[in-house]
Amino acid sequence: MGQQETVTTSLASGVGKDIGAYLAPVDAELARRYPGDPGTRQPVHTVYVPADAFTADTVRTWGDRALAALDAHAPDAASLAAVLGLPDHLAAGVHDRVRAKLLREPVEDLRIDFEDGYGTRPDDEEDAAAARAGRLAAAAFASGGPAHTPPYLGIRMKCMEAAVRDRGIRTLDIFLTALLEAAGGLPRGLVLTLPKVTYAEQVSAMVRLLTAFEKERGLDSGALGFEIQIETSQAVLAADGSATVARMIDAARGRATGLHYGTFDYSAALGVSAAHQSMEHPVADHAKAVMQVAAAGTGVRLSDGATNVLPVGTTERVHDAWRLHHRLVGRSLARAYYQGWDMHPGHLPTRYAAVYAFYREGFEQAAARLAAYANRSGGDVMDEPATARALSGYLLRGLDCGALDTAEVARLSGLTRADLDGYAGRG
Repeated sequence: MGQQETVTTSLASGVGKDIGAYLAPVDAELARRYPGDPGTRQPVHTVYVPADAFTADTVRTWGDRALAALDAHAPDAASLAAVLGLPDHLAAGVHDRVRAKLLREPVEDLRIDFEDGYGTRPDDEEDAAAARAGRLAAAAFASGGPAHTPPYLGIRMKCMEAAVRDRGIRTLDIFLTALLEAAGGLPRGLVLTLPKVTYAEQVSAMVRLLTAFEKERGLDSGALGFEIQIETSQAVLAADGSATVARMIDAARGRATGLHYGTFDYSAALGVSAAHQSMEHPVADHAKAVMQVAAAGTGVRLSDGATNVLPVGTTERVHDAWRLHHRLVGRSLARAYYQGWDMHPGHLPTRYAAVYAFYREGFEQAAARLAAYANRSGGDVMDEPATARALSGYLLRGLDCGALDTAEVARLSGLTRADLDGYAGRG
């Protein structure tokens, strides 16, 4: 036993306490603004269905149409791999999992649309549609079967601009009232979307609206959250040159659950011609980069937009549309946009093919790196806690969507789901 070393200090004993008191407001502000990951599943996509087209069978119908497209245009692993350029070692697993997904849970998130997809209707017609949507949503949540009910479901109302504000507020009120009365309470998985936001004050108005509804219906304060659609130039850059997105997240007072990029409205607002409006246009990349930085650490999830090139017609045309969609989804995933929009049942096969290939391509390396980090066994990469958080988040997203199985992840990483949640910072 060696002699214990004597340690000396220079600072007075109260200095640390003074600094702690000085930084206490900053500590509280950091905790409020940047709570981190909410610890819930993020869907890989959102499907938008016009309110008048939504039925109790919509999810199953989309799944059946997607399966029919897959069987008609890429019936086996080799043909799907040839169309999308999948590596041979991934082809069979991806094809089988895509088919299983379309049978088991074809849609992860669905929005009953009362905005662009629905348009302007007589008030009595939209009133009836909103009430019907609330009852159908309640029935869907009650059924609990993922083959017919997505994990997340809700509506997109009209925006807070003066011309449609009252209509949007009334539709939301009717929908939520019908939903609560039919469901007997607020279902888990309910999602509300506020489109075409231009000013943070419109987000504040949405907070006031939801607060009033909660009070009237005896709901817990903050029970209703909502997504903010970023589809106007003012949503990204304010008139004074500041970044508006961060203001909007703050104005939501903890109710914001997501930021969704609107490909076509935003592109049009910046004067991009229709032929060049795309998720990969430079204006889209700039907007999403601003959204990504503003949302980092806040617990607000980011979603990319959609392509309007539909996989319909001849097999050649379907394959062309599939290749485009598959590439765009893969591009989004590489940029950490883990969610996007799908506009047609024919997009589902390539949505899941791209997502599954993304996670299956890298999961063995991710699991091995996380195992080495957990065991402090080193390896050829020296990872830090932030990287361990990213690795575990990657594996968790793969598990959530069905790209990975719990058993194979546990076998390669030696970690349980609870271990992964801990490394990812999920509560």
